Amino acid sequence: MKNRVGISLRVEFIDRYNEKRDVLSQDWTNFLLNVNSFPIMIPNTLSDVTEFLNEMKLNFIILSGGDNIGDFPERDKTEHEIINYAIKHNIPILGVCRGMQILNNFFGGSIITTSDQNHVGKPHPIDFTSSKFPELIGKKSLQVNSFHNNIIKKECLGDNLETFALSKLDNTIEGYFHTNLPIIGVMWHPERSNDIELGSLLIKMIQNKMIWGK
Repeated sequence: MKNRVGISLRVEFIDRYNEKRDVLSQDWTNFLLNVNSFPIMIPNTLSDVTEFLNEMKLNFIILSGGDNIGDFPERDKTEHEIINYAIKHNIPILGVCRGMQILNNFFGGSIITTSDQNHVGKPHPIDFTSSKFPELIGKKSLQVNSFHNNIIKKECLGDNLETFALSKLDNTIEGYFHTNLPIIGVMWHPERSNDIELGSLLIKMIQNKMIWGK
């Protein structure tokens, strides 16, 4: 049976048409189909997000990348409602890039904008700091992509979030998980990677609660 995966959408303003559009990279559709999942887009202008999510009967949620928090209030509001709904109904969440950042904010953390050109837009290595991740992934470090200039430092981490991956370049947080809820955030984009197996493993890790508990 395929997963029914709800995915949040970025907002773009199209000058030539003078209109806003909810958009999603085609990489996400390709990625989700490759990991036995159907993508279900969650619009940013729903009058009742809870009603929509009830009808969609999701068993997984992805908060996607794109946009800075605060750029489009309708997206910020929608994603906060999605997070509240997922927590209430125990639906696993994977936050990617901006998705990781808004989850961090939701749990009381903050983000910092960096001007470090070695971090922005360049592949870089990360180290796994939680013992369970090397065991599950089979590696102690990994090369990941980078499409962001927002970073999370240890002192900016939200409540009940535990780091599992750090950038080797600047020791900023590249991955965390919630200590009580089925939530993982990663700063890199698994949908833009050739390593479909790793992205699939992240989803399985959250759904099967492979990193929670002692």
